[in-house]
Amino acid sequence: MNTFQPFVMERMQSKWENVVEYNLSESGVHPMLLHELLEMNGQTTESLANILVNYPQANGSIELRDTISALYRGAGRDNVLVTVGAAEANYNTIHTLLEPGDEAVVMTPNYMQIWGVCRNRGIKVRNFHLMEDAGWAPDLAELETLVGPDTRLIAICNPNNPTGRIMSDAEIEAVITQAERVGAWILSDEVYAGAERGGAPETPSLYGRYDRVIATGSMSKAYGLPGLRIGWAVGPVDAIDDIWARHEYTTISTTMLSNHLTNIALSPAVRPQVLARTRRFIDEGYPVLEQWMANHGNTFKLYPSQAAAIAFARYNIDVNSTALIERLRDEKSVLVVPGDHFGIDGCVRISFGLAHDYLTTALDRFHELLMDVG
Repeated sequence: MNTFQPFVMERMQSKWENVVEYNLSESGVHPMLLHELLEMNGQTTESLANILVNYPQANGSIELRDTISALYRGAGRDNVLVTVGAAEANYNTIHTLLEPGDEAVVMTPNYMQIWGVCRNRGIKVRNFHLMEDAGWAPDLAELETLVGPDTRLIAICNPNNPTGRIMSDAEIEAVITQAERVGAWILSDEVYAGAERGGAPETPSLYGRYDRVIATGSMSKAYGLPGLRIGWAVGPVDAIDDIWARHEYTTISTTMLSNHLTNIALSPAVRPQVLARTRRFIDEGYPVLEQWMANHGNTFKLYPSQAAAIAFARYNIDVNSTALIERLRDEKSVLVVPGDHFGIDGCVRISFGLAHDYLTTALDRFHELLMDVG
């Protein structure tokens, strides 16, 4: 059996994100209060009093699956499985589509869950890279050389974590072309769609552009509702039914209350309000981080984030990223993700979709550490 590959970023966050005073390691915006969400729908918290705290339908309530399916062109409720976060959707998709010994081609850097799940399942992982010197564009020539007759799945994250880059339509078509060439599945992690910066249009899903796509989404990032722990997978009916069967081994179902609240948040009347809130945090927070880095001269090279409340920056200091972040955590009680967690040393991933005072105070503390390190 392979040696277990821990999910190093989530291990760090699990241990420290609720211990430090300032958490800049999350990739979503500042979470919503329950009354904020309900007020967007003209309700109060009293409206929840008569919800039966029972099991919902195991694959997600019919109402919620109808609401989610409406976000995907050509999808119906049977194309949707509601899961405990996108993490479960990704995990069970890998365990459904791939067997030990199969081969997966995985975008890197990426949210490293899929990479780790594949490693732990005994799947051969081949990395195709985003090119830093090209603004984190995917290396499509490398992808073409990696995808072969043994490739069963290509995994992408769009918009990307950690870089915040959005793939162009031509780049997406190139990925689809390579998948079609060998009959591989595409697993498209789309949790940041809707969190675009600067008024950019919402990133379209890969669902419906190729008949072997599983698209995963979540309430955690673009919606600022991580505590609902609701995610989903959207794909062909037969594949979704097979993933549902694995879901019954892992979590059985999400919660009745989360199904109800998610259905409100994704409804046609409320979803635009939720996304507008998200974009306000992103559009107001990014200039703060950008100016803070500019104030440090040539210490940082910031690649502008097109989407998501995170930036991936290279720093010009001769210190390992994990060592730097551990000092920041221990000495300043601020948590940031080291580039090591994405296999790229000399970088940090910093969240900025936060309340102004919280963000600026955390960055002031980071500045204090940098003055000491420098």
